[in-house]
Amino acid sequence: MSKYDLLIFDWDGTLVDSIGRIVESITVAASRCDLPILEGEAIRGIIGLGLPEAIAVLYPHINDVKLVEAFRRAYADHYHSLEIEPSPLFPGVAQALQAFRSQGCLLAVATGKGRRGLDRALAGQGWSDYFDVARCADETASKPDPLMILEILEHCGVGPERALMVGDSVFDLEMARRAGVDSVAVCYGAQPVEVLQACSPCLTINHFSELGDWLSSADADSGVVAYV
Repeated sequence: MSKYDLLIFDWDGTLVDSIGRIVESITVAASRCDLPILEGEAIRGIIGLGLPEAIAVLYPHINDVKLVEAFRRAYADHYHSLEIEPSPLFPGVAQALQAFRSQGCLLAVATGKGRRGLDRALAGQGWSDYFDVARCADETASKPDPLMILEILEHCGVGPERALMVGDSVFDLEMARRAGVDSVAVCYGAQPVEVLQACSPCLTINHFSELGDWLSSADADSGVVAYV
């Protein structure tokens, strides 16, 4: 039996294979706004932030509100056109989440997506009512501020010691640390394993199914740090 009552998941790059679409949409938006085209690695490094914060990191010289809004619209338009066919879940995600629910775990999403984008993505998976709670960057503070997790904890009535954050970026892991919540890093998403391990997650995984194996193991019960 896991020591965690609440499992909190990032969306893009953790549950859903959408990183390529995000990189493409940022690139298209930059082109439409006559901004420099950045390397994919640089773009992947900001995935997890809310879009305004991501733009500020990628293009810190922009101080024109109209240009920022034009970038945001161009990004959203292109990304939504790609999402006519919803981004696929990573292998093992659907089965693992169903198992967690059947074991009585509360499930939550903490994402850098906006609320409209997340609701659209959840509907695309047939999951509109699947999670107990979800928090988005445009309705609270962007990662790595801990407010998103703190609001989820309050909503669920769960203490930080009974919650676990699962994500693919340093913003996810740092948010968890600031909230006093344990974290697991997935290594198949936006950021490389060496960057994630520098944040000292309890576990790093290469396949989503490994999370369930760990949660049901003695290591998860005892709180022992383990790396895959």
